[in-house]
Amino acid sequence: MATVEQLRFAVEGDGEVSALLSLPVKARRMLVLAHGAGAGMSHPFMEKLAGELANVGMATLRYQFPYMEQHRRVPDSPAVLTATVVAAVRTAANVAPGLPLLAGGKSMDGRMTSQAAARHPLNGVRGLVFFGFPLHPPNRPGTKRGDHLAKVTAPMLFLQGTRDTLCRS
Repeated sequence: MATVEQLRFAVEGDGEVSALLSLPVKARRMLVLAHGAGAGMSHPFMEKLAGELANVGMATLRYQFPYMEQHRRVPDSPAVLTATVVAAVRTAANVAPGLPLLAGGKSMDGRMTSQAAARHPLNGVRGLVFFGFPLHPPNRPGTKRGDHLAKVTAPMLFLQGTRDTLCRS
């Protein structure tokens, strides 16, 4: 069983955002987990994922991006999105010192986590985990979105479905 606590943290130049800290009693590590573009941190997929991870001793810090916090449909600029990732990682390290950190997310916001890792050191992050990484726009495999991955120095785990229209060769 995990306790779930509501938090808020500051994003440089863009105010504050909400977060949910799920902390199992015997947590062994923490995943800083970004939602997907169309759904926030409380989407049923995110809730179920956090619950399943808690069952195996993985704490999670799910968080909102400013656009989702402000109920806007259009995502923030990449600079704001990556600044949010950096702030979320810092917050996770502060609320659960001593737990090894992983960072990642679902779809576009997992990609933003990888872009943050390619541009900034994500202090304390030992690896990245992606749930459906969008390598290109839907059904447009000629448009590449993964070139920055060569600059990521942390190990990366990609979990992808076989019918994902954002990851075709």
